[in-house]
Amino acid sequence: MPIAAKKTATRTDEVGIEQTKTTVPVNLPRLKLSLRLMHGDEIALGPGKAELLIAIARTGSISAAGKSMEMSYRRAWMLVDVMNRCFKSHLVETAKGGSHGGGAWLTPLGEEVLAHYQAMDAATKQVATAYLGLFDNVMAGKESISTAIP
Repeated sequence: MPIAAKKTATRTDEVGIEQTKTTVPVNLPRLKLSLRLMHGDEIALGPGKAELLIAIARTGSISAAGKSMEMSYRRAWMLVDVMNRCFKSHLVETAKGGSHGGGAWLTPLGEEVLAHYQAMDAATKQVATAYLGLFDNVMAGKESISTAIP
């Protein structure tokens, strides 16, 4: 998302220290998009599930992935279960623990679905951002605030 243009003025104070004053527009329009892929009434994939898939790929564990997202193992497992049921085959496979250790990993379909979701999410945000400027002059509260940066 593009950052709002800032006006910056620089001056030197009585002691010879350069002071910068930045004027930042307040209440600029911005986007908050959440792309969700639905399968019937269930969210097959959304931002949280995509983040969980990335964490599983990184940690090799549903438990560790959930923990890294401050999510219980039960919640992480339930999200994985929904994803696995919504697609033709599992996105995440697991192996039970024991002497050989357990773990979880993305299947080739899981990697493909995650990549497709990320591409679609980026494209959606890019297109929506291109239209954001249409709202610049119609939003309330177009005042600016000034901030001095030492």
